[in-house]
Amino acid sequence: MTKENIGFVGVGRMGVRMVRRLIQADYPVTIYDTSADAMAPLLELGAKRADSPAAVGSAAEIVFASVPTPPIVQAVALGPKGVIEGGRVKIFIDVSTTGATVARAVAEGLAIKKIQAVDAPVSGGINGAEKGTLAVMVSCPTDVLATIKPVLEVIGKIFFVGTQPGQGQTMKLLNNLLSATAMAITSEAIVMGVKAGLDPALVVDVFNAGTARNSATQDKIKQHVISRAFNYGFGIGLLNKDIRLCMAEADAFGVPMVVGSAVRQLLSIATQTEGHDADMTAMAKTVERWAGVQVGGK
Repeated sequence: MTKENIGFVGVGRMGVRMVRRLIQADYPVTIYDTSADAMAPLLELGAKRADSPAAVGSAAEIVFASVPTPPIVQAVALGPKGVIEGGRVKIFIDVSTTGATVARAVAEGLAIKKIQAVDAPVSGGINGAEKGTLAVMVSCPTDVLATIKPVLEVIGKIFFVGTQPGQGQTMKLLNNLLSATAMAITSEAIVMGVKAGLDPALVVDVFNAGTARNSATQDKIKQHVISRAFNYGFGIGLLNKDIRLCMAEADAFGVPMVVGSAVRQLLSIATQTEGHDADMTAMAKTVERWAGVQVGGK
């Protein structure tokens, strides 16, 4: 059975892994990225190269986008040489984290050309993208879900969160808010433990054996902070962007975010002190610096 052509715009750390899985599942894939180096390994696997998002939209009926920021998503979807100018595309799936406001704007813009927008942000990091175990938070009409389900199942587990544009994005922002909060408070706790003379690895073991366990204690502190690797694979600048988007949406809904606001402040400071491209686990470095101790390492 011949599988439909898939388009993919943005083949960075997450996109490259998702495209690789699609190729391995025998989907013909056409790709575009501003970086030729990013596209090179996928071209060797059989992906076809396009010279713009519009060209991707002329090569495939289903086009994915995995790009860093809301303005880039809008440009890829609606801008000059954007997917909207493609002659074949029928469904645009945004797996980026862009917020509900942008998702709705993209959906409205694409609808003019009868292109169905799907917001389907993903969670699970580069390991999840590699293994095809991402959580895919989808919002779209139910008939569209039936069409794209086989493709999405190649990259992860589908969670159908609603039919309205932006609902998937809201779900993703809530997920990232909790992830960032876990990393922030666990950084403070582990630094305090070290300052008090406790073994950081033992502190993590106790946390994980009791009620304090969370995504940071289970997946990040030992592996990326105590080891001093700081290579979880998600940039602190991107996480800072996500939390700011979440706070803006909370404000629009009239929902107080007392703890979330504190996390946003710590992230903002850490992004400035550690650098936009630093790993999200480098948040712990900022707390270490203030406390005058180092967690792990020599």
